[in-house]
Amino acid sequence: MENKVQLFNTLTRRVEAFVPNEEGKVGMYTCGPTVYHFAHIGNLRSYLMEDVLEKMLRYVGYQVTRVMNITDVGHLSSDADTGEDKMLKGAKREHKTVMEIAKFYTDAFFADCAKLNIKTPDVVEPATSCIPEFIQMIEVLLEKGYAYQAGENIYFDTSRLKDYYVFGSQAEEELLVGVREDVEEDANKRNKSDFVLWFTKSKFEDQELKWDSPWGTGYPGWHIECSCISMKHLGEYMDIHCGGVDNIFPHHTNEIAQSEAYTGHKWCNYWFHVHHLNDRSGKMSKSKGEFLTVSLLQEKGYDPMVYRMFCLQSHYRKPLEFSYEVLDQTAGAYQKLRKRIVALKAEGEVEREAFARYRERFEAAICNDLNTATALTVLYDVLKDDITDATKRALTESFDEVLSLDLLKELEEDGMAVDPELEQLILAKIEERTAAKKAKDFARADAIRAELADRGVVIRDTREGVVWELKK
Repeated sequence: MENKVQLFNTLTRRVEAFVPNEEGKVGMYTCGPTVYHFAHIGNLRSYLMEDVLEKMLRYVGYQVTRVMNITDVGHLSSDADTGEDKMLKGAKREHKTVMEIAKFYTDAFFADCAKLNIKTPDVVEPATSCIPEFIQMIEVLLEKGYAYQAGENIYFDTSRLKDYYVFGSQAEEELLVGVREDVEEDANKRNKSDFVLWFTKSKFEDQELKWDSPWGTGYPGWHIECSCISMKHLGEYMDIHCGGVDNIFPHHTNEIAQSEAYTGHKWCNYWFHVHHLNDRSGKMSKSKGEFLTVSLLQEKGYDPMVYRMFCLQSHYRKPLEFSYEVLDQTAGAYQKLRKRIVALKAEGEVEREAFARYRERFEAAICNDLNTATALTVLYDVLKDDITDATKRALTESFDEVLSLDLLKELEEDGMAVDPELEQLILAKIEERTAAKKAKDFARADAIRAELADRGVVIRDTREGVVWELKK
């Protein structure tokens, strides 16, 4: 098939033409969540943009098989194999078993994905279901001399590799104890950069989940799971591996080390990384400030599609700063976009030449390293053009296969939008509230907001004025 897709490859640090191992087919792997807590919207930015990548590949004709792991054991509170198992930490916090925690937060994660129209991958595999595969890979690495046993743990020996730092983003001295806060001394390691493949009971006596192995009762390290789960379902040659930029080192670096030592050849051709979502104080995390989840945004009156559009307006390789002010602006833009589409009449014929022209522009945008902002611009250009409403609707439906903003779903659910009498009442109340605020009668303004809320109407003050929408 025609090669249209250009992607930035973190491994080569340049934009490249995408050529899969097998013509017309794509094997794609996504690093899934560690299910010890809710996913915050920063985590979900990565999954959202990976969803767009998958849908773009399908849109241009590829058959995609996407695999995701669920980390329900082995991920410690430091990425450098130190600290407490995050799953055990979650279980202690909520006085539940690890498996109860894993089930609850796995379900919560996919519920959040559904709210954001993030497609569930074709294969979802929890780490705890692949213990035999982990043990088999570790045995091969030991046989080949790429791993060693020390202090009853099994470690990968990075000194056996010609180039461990394949992404070129880390210098060895950065791993020295005291330089990086998340690295502690491990006297068992031969080299500072070595990492654990298997922990034994000698290290974590209180670990709830543990299995018998040739090296003692224990559990796998975090990094080994992605290598094994991806190979189990996609084979030893993979096209695209996805994740957030914080996965580049050490997680993805370690995946490459162990996978290529195991197979004896190059493992994955393209690495796709999504940049952080920040707030004004820096990278968003679970440990500071307001814990921003999709549910919290909904409680504040935001349609999850507003957050999806907020992400699509920025390039995935650029840091994105979150603020309610910008989210309000996006909510206003999304509401106007929906109303323009709802107003399209179901009449006229689809103009094939115009349809083909705009589809070509849309494909060019999304195939150009997933330029979603330009793709949205093409949609706006369609709505402004002097073409039939039928053409506009057909193009909107086509583009939404990738954008997944529910643009026509709103049309189907709401018919010709809000009842005109209700809309007239809402606008009158907003005008009355604006007058009350100017007169500094804030009690009256608050009462009007509450009155509208009782009718299921959410209003927000933005730079562009007051925007409103009906709660679903």
